[in-house]
Amino acid sequence: MLESVLTPGTMVRASYKTGDYIGEVVELSPSGKVAVKIAAVVKHPTQGDLHNPMDPDVPFFHQRRALAYQEIALMPPNTVRPYQGTVPEYRESLRQALAQEREQLLRTVRWAERCLEELDRLEGEYA
Repeated sequence: MLESVLTPGTMVRASYKTGDYIGEVVELSPSGKVAVKIAAVVKHPTQGDLHNPMDPDVPFFHQRRALAYQEIALMPPNTVRPYQGTVPEYRESLRQALAQEREQLLRTVRWAERCLEELDRLEGEYA
């Protein structure tokens, strides 16, 4: 059913690994995947080891780049859906996605710092 909507030229929103993108369907590959030409970044890929999330001390901490402008990626069909709306300019969308990812990480740092403060208070009460 989705294949009938996803024809070459259709604008879509799709997920690839840990990033989300807006792009144009180029073709439906024989492998069943959808070839998408990237036009904008919605969510920047997550950094680090996905099998050990939030662990900075893994043997190999992965750096993940966003897919490039007009790069073609084979996406699983279940991650692709039609996109309605204005497609943002690639560089601006990349900048915004990167800023959102940074803000989320800074919120996580602030949360961890607050947790440590509360644990310090509790440790004092427990003593």
